[in-house]
Amino acid sequence: MAENSFFPITNWSEDDKPREKLMLKGKSVLSDAELIAILIGSGSRNESAVDLSKRILASVDNNLNALGKLSISQLMNFKGIGEAKAISIIAALELGRRRRAEDAVDLKKVTSSKIIFEIMQPIIGELPHEEFWIIYLNNSNKVISKSQLSKGGITGTLVDVRIVFKTALEMGATGLILCHNHPSGTLIPSDADKQITRKLKLAGDSLEIKVLDHLIVTEKNYFSFADEGIF
Repeated sequence: MAENSFFPITNWSEDDKPREKLMLKGKSVLSDAELIAILIGSGSRNESAVDLSKRILASVDNNLNALGKLSISQLMNFKGIGEAKAISIIAALELGRRRRAEDAVDLKKVTSSKIIFEIMQPIIGELPHEEFWIIYLNNSNKVISKSQLSKGGITGTLVDVRIVFKTALEMGATGLILCHNHPSGTLIPSDADKQITRKLKLAGDSLEIKVLDHLIVTEKNYFSFADEGIF
C-alpha cells in the first residue's frame, strides 16, 4: 500500500483498487464484491480479487446470508480461495451476523435526567476517585455509546474538546450528556464543573451537536445542570 500510494489509481493493480476506493470515498460506496475482495487480498494471474469475489457471489445469487452459510471446504472449491482466505470470509460474515444481532437490541432512550443517573450510577456512583464520562445520543435521544474522558480529577485542562467531538462525528451523534461523580457525596457543582460545561457546550453549538445536560453523580443521588436551569 505504501509503495502504491505514490501512483495514481489508474496505475494500481486491480486487487488494490478496492482498498484505495475505500480510503478515498468511504466504505459505503464499495460493492459487496469489492468488500470481499479486500478480505481475500489478491486474486490470481487470470482473475482479479474483485472478479473472483463476483464469481463467488454469483454462486449464491449475490445473497450475503447464503454466502455466510458456506463452509470452508465449499469456499475452497473456488480456484484462488485457499484455507486462509476462506476463513477470512467466514469470520467477516460471522461478525456481520453478530453485529445485526446487537443492532436488534433496543437502545436506551433518554427522557429524563433520572434515566442517565440509572445508567451511570452503577459505573461511577461508588468509585473512590472522580471520573468524567461522555454519553453520546442519536437524533432520537437514544444512547449509542458512552466513554470515559478523564480519571482522577476534574479540571478544564483535562478536557480534550477535539476528541469529544471527533468521536461524536464518527458515531453520528447529535447530542451529548456530560457526567461525572463526586466521591465526597456533595452535589454542588464546582467552578471547574461549570467551566467544562460551558467549554463543551460552546464547541457543540458550532458543530450543531447539543450538550443536553451535565450530571453530577453520587452513590445515592445526582445533580442535573439542565434540571436546575444552569445551561
